[in-house]
Amino acid sequence: MRNPTTVAVGLGLVGAVVATVLGFLTFGVQATVAPDHLPVAIAVPRDGPPQLGAAADRIASQGGDTVDWQVTDPAHARELLADKEIYGILELGGGPALTIVTSGAVNPQGTQVAQQVLTGAAQGLAGALAQQNVRVAPPEVETLHAASTAGRTAPLAASALLWVGGLVAAMAFGLLVAKPGTRTRTGARLTLVVSVSVLATGAVAGLTKLWDSSLDLGWDVLGFLLLTAVAFASVQGALLRLLHLRAAAILGPLYLLAPAVAGTVPEMLDPAYRTLLWSWTPFRFSTEGLRSLMQGVPDAPDVRTGLIVLTSMAVAGLVVMVWPGRRPEQEAPAGTRELVSSGS
Repeated sequence: MRNPTTVAVGLGLVGAVVATVLGFLTFGVQATVAPDHLPVAIAVPRDGPPQLGAAADRIASQGGDTVDWQVTDPAHARELLADKEIYGILELGGGPALTIVTSGAVNPQGTQVAQQVLTGAAQGLAGALAQQNVRVAPPEVETLHAASTAGRTAPLAASALLWVGGLVAAMAFGLLVAKPGTRTRTGARLTLVVSVSVLATGAVAGLTKLWDSSLDLGWDVLGFLLLTAVAFASVQGALLRLLHLRAAAILGPLYLLAPAVAGTVPEMLDPAYRTLLWSWTPFRFSTEGLRSLMQGVPDAPDVRTGLIVLTSMAVAGLVVMVWPGRRPEQEAPAGTRELVSSGS
């Protein structure tokens, strides 16, 4: 019989280890957030006066490790913003005139930090020009693909909710149906994936419309949501088949990564978190692809990347789920198989 005191000490150690791991995965990410070479652009017309180019070079040289400036022309800068290569633009026009350009299709956290940096740069430039007796109007702010509060929140929320819906269904299926030693039919496993994917997608779409009825949930958005749900449910079902209820030790912590990592731009993360967590977490692919589609930018690179990653996840998970397994009597010891055979 185990000593209760020893068990208590051991369980305390287990709790401390779990708390450390979860703290590393969640709160540690948020506690170490800071800009690190955040990419932004400063745009000057090709035919603009030489002093504008000199001012742009001077601003770009003062970025340090916080900001990574790119000096280019307005058209190319907007292409970079559309491709999500940068988080904002400071345009220097004749007059002189200053315009801060951001996009609602870009990660809102990166956009917010970029706008603060660009505003500070614009104010510094305006102050320097004022000393030269050149008056500059306050910078104008232009937002491409403007997003509402719900539009900024919904992509990450949808990814998290689709994961939770699949997780709850998979765990309940494991408790009620797919018990160790029993053989679950392939049709039942596939039915679980289809049912939770369709119903969870409908629930997420309904919630999104409830939050903001003006959001356009076209067939491209609904299709991407459904693909995300199928990918998540397939991976969860595959792990459940391989590990049974032990899969919860993997699937549960993965959910905690969604708000902590997927909602943060990589340039705001500590390099260790960027490499170990952000680089592979599936939530970032679904979140960023869905954000582009919701804001009417279907040609953004992250949509294509999301389709590839989520389709790969769905295929891999479904292959594991439908792969023929051994019958329970084949896995049992010889004596047990004889009893099963005689009983049947």
